[in-house]
Amino acid sequence: MSDQVLGDSGTVAADPRRWRMLALLGIAQFMLILDVTVVAIALPHIGIELGLERDTLTWVVSAYTLMFGGLMLLGGRAADLFGSRTLVLAGLLVFTAASLVTGLAGDATTLLGGRVAQGIGAAMLSPAALSMVTKTFQGDELNKALGIWSSLGGGGAAVGVLLGGLLTAGPGWAWVFYVNVPIGAVVLLVLSRMMPADRRDGPPARLDVPGALLVTAGTGAAIYALINAGDRGWLSMATLGMLAAAVVLYAAFALVQKTVRSPLMDLKILARRPVAAGTFLILIATALMIAVFFLGSFYLQHLKGYGALRTGLLFLPVALTTIAGAQIAGKVIGGYGARSVAMVGLAVAAVGTAIPAIWSGSVLLVVGISVGAAGIGAAFVASSATALSKVAFHEAGLASGILSTFHEFGASVGVAAVSSIAAAGIAGTSDLGFSRGFTFAAVTAAVAAVLALLVVPARENS
Repeated sequence: MSDQVLGDSGTVAADPRRWRMLALLGIAQFMLILDVTVVAIALPHIGIELGLERDTLTWVVSAYTLMFGGLMLLGGRAADLFGSRTLVLAGLLVFTAASLVTGLAGDATTLLGGRVAQGIGAAMLSPAALSMVTKTFQGDELNKALGIWSSLGGGGAAVGVLLGGLLTAGPGWAWVFYVNVPIGAVVLLVLSRMMPADRRDGPPARLDVPGALLVTAGTGAAIYALINAGDRGWLSMATLGMLAAAVVLYAAFALVQKTVRSPLMDLKILARRPVAAGTFLILIATALMIAVFFLGSFYLQHLKGYGALRTGLLFLPVALTTIAGAQIAGKVIGGYGARSVAMVGLAVAAVGTAIPAIWSGSVLLVVGISVGAAGIGAAFVASSATALSKVAFHEAGLASGILSTFHEFGASVGVAAVSSIAAAGIAGTSDLGFSRGFTFAAVTAAVAAVLALLVVPARENS
């Protein structure tokens, strides 16, 4: 397969090795998604060993998701310019090296710098890998390949919590980062020999670096405001000022997209109802997922005093129900439509997260977040099916990039919001903060279920 060349409008001839390439690209993508939640259980241990405060620990998650999401569109454009193969290999190399640096970190600066570099590598790798998948498969095989790709989201996030517990309790928290190194090195070596070269036809494109910087800075300002809102107050000048700065930066980004020759994204695509509805669903689903994992991890470890291994094992049913919810949704969405799946999924998420909001106790917590995770898994499937349902072939990469971007934004917003709302509980002083955090998640899911009825297009009768 290495002697084949991909063009913008062509695909490679059918080759039995294409499924092996999908498997390797899937492993790489799985690592990227897993790295959002694999650190959740390790956070308390990282905080104790390195002497980090709550807001700094929150940035261990947000620094990665912010760079991953904020630079995703730039990574997709770079793949168009320099070739998907080049970006996949370069991104995987950066991510793997950054994982080693993060694991070796002995202070906050190195730790957060490593997470930023991981996010940059992920932003290079993920859209380029998806672009390679769309060029390699056709017809029904492409639908199957994209289905496998989409399932990596919820499954990777859920498995990350379990794996984080096992590694933290075993060799130590640094291994939640070290584990990426041998896997990344092997995948990099094999993909370098297996992936076909590709070339870009047509006029040269330009990287919209100003647009990428503006959208990343805007998101950073919003996340920073949310992280500190619990300490400074939601209506304080500092919080409102940073939120206002985020709005200004987003407005500047929109203006730049209308004036530059090669914009980072075509803003018109966001005005399409299916794409807008899909991005809304994935933003909410990801925020809920990260919020539930974040709250659950700190509740079990800080408030209940459970070890990392016990906490990780308690997340096993959460991982299983997430995958089960996604699988069931994938089987019924063709008959009932994305709107019904989204409404039911978000309603189930609301019921599940309401359980630990009303009643305390480890058993009820695990039951509640397991039920909620099943609904969240279904919402992920609905988001992908909705956003990609009405886009032309040549727009599939852009739509997928937008969906992936909002996935990472949702993760950043989710962890920032609940870390502020549940500040007292995360500090280990009261379970009231956790109750408020889960209440916020339940209300958000319930409101989103109602909004899904209004924004998600109805299923068209065939």
